[in-house]
Amino acid sequence: MTDAPPPSSSFPAAGGFHGRPDWPRPPACLPHARLDEPPSGARVCVAGLVLVRQRPGTAKGVIFLTLEDETGVSNIVVWQKVYERFRRAVISGRLLRVTGRIQRESGVVHVVAEHVEDISPLLDRLTAPAEPQGGGA
Repeated sequence: MTDAPPPSSSFPAAGGFHGRPDWPRPPACLPHARLDEPPSGARVCVAGLVLVRQRPGTAKGVIFLTLEDETGVSNIVVWQKVYERFRRAVISGRLLRVTGRIQRESGVVHVVAEHVEDISPLLDRLTAPAEPQGGGA
């Protein structure tokens, strides 16, 4: 099986992205606020700042991620086999793009990860000095 890229189709943790329309949303990634729209089982792409990584001992190797974008937080489920393929991104990525399937359980929406990509370099767009507007002289 190959590491296919997701289909072309969420800043510092203290501030987060929630309410920041200027964050560099990757193309075709669905914002958290719209995760109720696709049916269960639909393939989606989400992106966000990693707020929480959890690997409970009772979860049989499953890792749970919480990603934040400008509209809220998304719950990501990473099964062991997916973790093994994308270990570096899951462990060290600060900003992730996740492609996976929608799962609804007890009124909670999760994205079950199929592909995880570290897109942390996009954070540089938020920390770079603003380009001057207009011409000088």
